[in-house]
Amino acid sequence: MSKCRVGVLISGNGSNLQALIDACGLADFPAEIVVVISSKADAFGLERAKKSGIPALVLDHQDFASRALFDEEMQRLLDRHLVDVVCLAGFMRLLTPAFVHSWQDKLVNIHPSLLPSFKGVHAHRDAIAAGVRISGCSVHFVRAEMDVGPIIMQAAVPVLPDDTEEVLGKRVLAQEHVCYPLALRWLAEGRLSVVDEKVGVSAVAYGESALLVPPH
Repeated sequence: MSKCRVGVLISGNGSNLQALIDACGLADFPAEIVVVISSKADAFGLERAKKSGIPALVLDHQDFASRALFDEEMQRLLDRHLVDVVCLAGFMRLLTPAFVHSWQDKLVNIHPSLLPSFKGVHAHRDAIAAGVRISGCSVHFVRAEMDVGPIIMQAAVPVLPDDTEEVLGKRVLAQEHVCYPLALRWLAEGRLSVVDEKVGVSAVAYGESALLVPPH
C-alpha cells in the first residue's frame, strides 16, 4: 500500500518537522515527507530536511507582489511533488482562503495552546498573563481564519507559578512532538472524519496515548 505523501511548510527551527521526519522513518508509519518548503532562506528546518534526504525549497514571500501569488506558487510546488497532505510546522504566514479551501481537511497545523484559547503568536505569554493553571497544544485542521479549525487532538500540561514563556514553551513543545506525528498517522490511515466542523476518530485510536481525551 502506498504511503500518504506529505508536504511540510516551515519558517524557522523546525523541531516539529524533525518529530515528523523521525516518525516517517518508522517502518510502519503510513506517511512520507516528500518536500519541505520554507518561507525563509535561513530556516534551520531546511537543514533538517536536507540531512534526511528530503527536497528542501525556499519560497521567499518578498519575491511576490501578493499573498495570492505566493500561495499560487506554493500550490504549484506541492502539486509538482504530488502532495496529498500539508502540515504546517511553524509556518509564519497567513494563507489565503483560496489555498486553504483547496486543501480542505488535508491541511493541518499545530498550535501551542488549548484552542480556542490563546490564539496568535504569543500563546505562552497570554496563558501566563491570564493565570490559567493548564495549557497545552492543539493539532487542528486549518481554516481561513487564523488558529481556527476542527481540533484533531490536544495535550494538556500544567502552568506552574514560576513559569516563564520559555519554560512553559519547552513543556508544551515536548507534547507537540508526541501529538503531531500521531495526528498525521491517523489522517494518513483515513481514521479521521469531519462532520459539522468536529473531528471524529475511529474508536480503536483512543488507546494509543494516555494524553488524549475522546471528543464528547
